[in-house]
Amino acid sequence: MGKRVLVTGASGLLGRAILKEFTQCQDGWEALGLAYSRAKGNLKKVDLKNKDDVASIVEEFKPNIVIHSAAERRPDIVEKNEEETKMLNVTATRNIAEASSKADAFFLYISTDYVFDGSNPPYKPTDKPNPLNKYGQSKLEGENVTLEFLPRSGVLRVPILYGPVEYIHESAVTGLFDIIKKGTKTNVSNYEQRYPTSVNDIAVVCRQIAEKCLMDKMFNGIWHWRSNDKLTKYQMIQVLSEISNTPIDHITADNSPSPGAKRPYDCEFDCSDLEAVGIGQRTSFQKGISDSLAPFMI
Repeated sequence: MGKRVLVTGASGLLGRAILKEFTQCQDGWEALGLAYSRAKGNLKKVDLKNKDDVASIVEEFKPNIVIHSAAERRPDIVEKNEEETKMLNVTATRNIAEASSKADAFFLYISTDYVFDGSNPPYKPTDKPNPLNKYGQSKLEGENVTLEFLPRSGVLRVPILYGPVEYIHESAVTGLFDIIKKGTKTNVSNYEQRYPTSVNDIAVVCRQIAEKCLMDKMFNGIWHWRSNDKLTKYQMIQVLSEISNTPIDHITADNSPSPGAKRPYDCEFDCSDLEAVGIGQRTSFQKGISDSLAPFMI
């Protein structure tokens, strides 16, 4: 049986890592990455909001697995561009879910911990979502579209992500290093509890889920994955200061809720469902962020 995986958002932080994982794993996977505004190299330029274009590429490539990582992930941007966000986070999801269903492909939708309100962790996949902002709501709608159209589907919820970036602010986590380097007096949140997770770890989890799906047609549902590091943004700054040997006297810890779109306080995931079937990889924050920022520490 062929092993073909289609990855949306393949020019983005997470999508690049997923595509790389399947391409380099040497397990016989044929991988195709889709992108739009940043399409280059071997990536196929496809507008996911165009239903016909999506149907055409899925019919042509005939994937066994479709991993949908394309999304608008910036909560403050979403608050100001709700309709545009829905086109990408919901309508595009519906388009590719329908095409995957027709191709009898397993569809894996990447969602977020922001579907929860953060008031009662740890959260199991079966716990009822209650998003606090429009970003979390749009991703929850994408989950519902996924589960509505495809009995053979999965939702993988992930927390704040970081990894090898093309520019420093591609991830909100790596962007913190720019705050350190600038030396300008500023406040950084020391309130919301985060679980910064490497995209490389999420990519491995996606591949393991895909391989499990090929072996077990009944493997579907909602899953959670996160790192073991629980840190506020200010605590991440402290780690970055340590690994770069750069003082942070100009940065003040802000112990009040973050401004802008309302963020959940603590969305710790219960990851036991995946752990029980041998799926998972975790990289410590100190090692993962050191590797990710190495090109910027010259």
